[in-house]
Amino acid sequence: MKKIFQTTLAILAVAFIFSACSSQKGTVASSTTGVSRGKFVGTWTLTNVSYDGLLPNAVQTTFDQAPPSAFVGSVWKLTNSGNGIYTLSSGASQTIFWSVFNDPSMGTQFQFKKLYEGDKAKNVQEGYRLNIASHTGTGMVLRSPVAVGNGTGYVVYTFAKQ
Repeated sequence: MKKIFQTTLAILAVAFIFSACSSQKGTVASSTTGVSRGKFVGTWTLTNVSYDGLLPNAVQTTFDQAPPSAFVGSVWKLTNSGNGIYTLSSGASQTIFWSVFNDPSMGTQFQFKKLYEGDKAKNVQEGYRLNIASHTGTGMVLRSPVAVGNGTGYVVYTFAKQ
């Protein structure tokens, strides 16, 4: 009887340790803190560009490519491997490598690097980081900070998942 009790106690202790160390599945983050990479995988359409703390047309070029308004209607295809591409309404496209950056002091950010023919993502030093204002699974809002005097304004990009 003593042996059965010790074996049962050992099994329960091991089960407790495994359950304490396993990740919680099925939980949904109510905020953007800790948004996982998998939430971004898919095809997204940029449906709107707005400004917070900036005058419209105050930003002439975004992502070193075109005015923010030129990105309305652009389609962003993001794979789980981090590879992606966005295509503007004009037909211009850009290959990117993207990821999600979680920083307790800065919050959660969507970041990407532009890749050109022959580039490897690990060798590209420059990129872009946008604050994740909201993410619902079917829509997301990204905010790109812009220095304005002593403060910060934002170009706000609203996406819908296809």
